[in-house]
Amino acid sequence: MSPPKARHSQTSAPAAAAKTSPWILDRWRDLVLFVGTPVLLIPIFTAAQARWSAQDIFLFVGAFGAMGHHLPGMIRAYGDRALFNRFKIRFVVAPLAILAVCIWSVFYNIQAVQLLAMAWGIWHGMMQTYGFCRIYDAKASAKAAARARIDLALCFAWFSAAVLLSPMRFRTLLELYYESGGPVVASTAVSAFRIGIVGVLALVTIAFVWRQWSDWRGQGGASPVKITLLVSSIAFWWYCNNGVQNILVGIALFEVFHDVQYLAIVWIYNRTRVERDKSIGGFMRFVFRRSGALVGVYVGLVLAYGAIALTQSAITAEWIRNGLIGLVTASALLHFYYDGFIWKVRETQTRSMLGIDGTGAAALTSPRLWPAWFRHSLRWAALVIPFGVLCAAQLAGRVVPPIERTAKVAEVLPNDAKAQLNYGRALHEIGRVQEAIAKYEFAIRRDATLAEAEFLLGFAWKDLGNLDKAQQHYERSLALDPKNGKCECNLANVLLEKGLTSDARRHYEHSLTLSPVLQVSHKELGDILCGEGNYQAAIDHYEAALRIQPDFAEAQQSLSFARSLVGH
Repeated sequence: MSPPKARHSQTSAPAAAAKTSPWILDRWRDLVLFVGTPVLLIPIFTAAQARWSAQDIFLFVGAFGAMGHHLPGMIRAYGDRALFNRFKIRFVVAPLAILAVCIWSVFYNIQAVQLLAMAWGIWHGMMQTYGFCRIYDAKASAKAAARARIDLALCFAWFSAAVLLSPMRFRTLLELYYESGGPVVASTAVSAFRIGIVGVLALVTIAFVWRQWSDWRGQGGASPVKITLLVSSIAFWWYCNNGVQNILVGIALFEVFHDVQYLAIVWIYNRTRVERDKSIGGFMRFVFRRSGALVGVYVGLVLAYGAIALTQSAITAEWIRNGLIGLVTASALLHFYYDGFIWKVRETQTRSMLGIDGTGAAALTSPRLWPAWFRHSLRWAALVIPFGVLCAAQLAGRVVPPIERTAKVAEVLPNDAKAQLNYGRALHEIGRVQEAIAKYEFAIRRDATLAEAEFLLGFAWKDLGNLDKAQQHYERSLALDPKNGKCECNLANVLLEKGLTSDARRHYEHSLTLSPVLQVSHKELGDILCGEGNYQAAIDHYEAALRIQPDFAEAQQSLSFARSLVGH
């Protein structure tokens, strides 16, 4: 009897091991795609920054990554017939409503939609980390569901705190809130709120550690892979929000991490779904077959969809450009919305496709006092009501004036260079130039690499008639940001006023190589050429200036004069 028992244990052991594997794919692929990705991304981005500017990196990732990774979820939403039939009303009504609101917001410059997209995007990134925690914990322990709430609390506390305690991200949120029509909040209340965040963060972390310790002592400990994922994701999120010098690079860094995780898990899920469910057909079955070549097709489709976001800057027709901006924003909001319910780990089908034992992933049982449609409506109300209030405030003209709102942000963040810079710009716009200069200089003392502050100082000293100081600061700004065509143009203006015509011409020409749409550079360069007797070249520049700005009266007058000199 013993040999059969031995054979039985030998044959069942691999099956049991496979069943209880703590990995989604295997150790190395999980570490590369889901858990340890930040370790690879930091050196890649460091090398990229040596070649490209932070703005270029942000725009590239924002297009091909941020928007591109929306496509796989859309493919599942509209390619999985069973899923579509289950949520048909949501999949039909939501895109029409959200697209209409986003396009309307662009045409009426409604800032609340950007605030909504930013806040929802932070929540979405946090929930993806939480979802992976649920998967790994469920694979390791039948008691995973009991830890769901404390895992969610930990993710929410640390992700929120990283943003709210980051001067750069908090400033952006606060500025968007005020620009959206939000009422002024007392600085003392904001400061107390941020201090309270630290206390809540400490309490939640202590509760989480205590729960893990209790479970470990009771031999029901959480997955070590989950703990590693939490540490790597939260640490990377904090680094991207607080540890990088340029916040655009930080946002791009975490976006790539988020995209790699998402694209990989969606590929795995959909490929398994296609293999097991013969009812899946059409385009979804074609793309998600087990084939190395189709991985390339999958990535290519993602990049192609993301390229839509890059076409905005190339479109000259304003109504088309605004429509594209609305489309890009709507794509992001739909992605956040769909992912909130089509990938839930508590769903039996989701657990099955990811190889999770149901006992380890079931949600905590809780009484359902209200029907599903009512609960769903309440969630929408939590977004729609504040959004509607802010829209109404902005449309009614109740937005806090720039000088007041920038002053409040600067008061809350007294050591943040960009907050002081923005306050200085607002002072400058209302004619308080000396006060603005003090703010610009403070910003430079806090951040010597802030090219925008040097540029604005040049602008301020030019307004005060000090051409030497204006030239000095414009040159410093160009040293920090050599691709700033506007700064080249302003420097040329100063040189022209100082009588250095040949130097001014050189800078005007260079400014147009950096930014061909600078109408002032075209006009002033035309004046220089006209003075040299090169009338036809001058006419070409005047015409270029008028194509950019048809109501440019000075360019029109100069063009008429130049044509008269050549007998037109």
